[in-house]
Amino acid sequence: MPHDARQRRLDEAAEMSCRKTIDFARRALDVSENDPGILANVAVALAMFGEDIDAMIGLVDQAFAFNPSFARGWCLSGLLRVWAGQPDLAIEHVETSLRLSPRLVGQPLSLMGLAHFVKRRFDEAAASLVMAIQDHPGFPSSYRTLAACYAHLGRLDKARTTVTWLRPITPHMMPSLLPFRDPEDCELLLSGCAWRRAKWNEPDPPPRRD
Repeated sequence: MPHDARQRRLDEAAEMSCRKTIDFARRALDVSENDPGILANVAVALAMFGEDIDAMIGLVDQAFAFNPSFARGWCLSGLLRVWAGQPDLAIEHVETSLRLSPRLVGQPLSLMGLAHFVKRRFDEAAASLVMAIQDHPGFPSSYRTLAACYAHLGRLDKARTTVTWLRPITPHMMPSLLPFRDPEDCELLLSGCAWRRAKWNEPDPPPRRD
């Protein structure tokens, strides 16, 4: 099959999957609109596929009206806040999640690392992401963000090593859909380019002096 035709079929399949996900999410919302877990899950699913981010944040806020101690909900609220370009508020919500459920560590620490990353606090981000990987080694997002952190810090050996850890977990070095609403946040993650440098084995640049 020619490459263009194969790519067209892949794009069509991805679009159909997106439509199905949105449809299932809306059905779940119609059936259980007062369930905090469903409200939070639907908000993240719809936000991932481009729904109005403020409206989706409102759905999670509605979940807290039913259960203000919903630890996972605070974590998902933090995720939405990162996507919305509000990393400081995201960190606050993740900290709330960790206070409510100290054992729920891996995903919140990964999210905290992502929030620090978009704030350009790469050292703090890397520290959180390393701990997230130790607690939850099967979560691909932690490796992607950590590799980008190391690349921005000029630590390309560590970036390459992180990429080698990611490859057995997923064949996708970077997802096709990045839900950040601020294009600069998308570019920051993509511009790390740790996987391309890892492939080309470029020499490490001089260390930063800022």
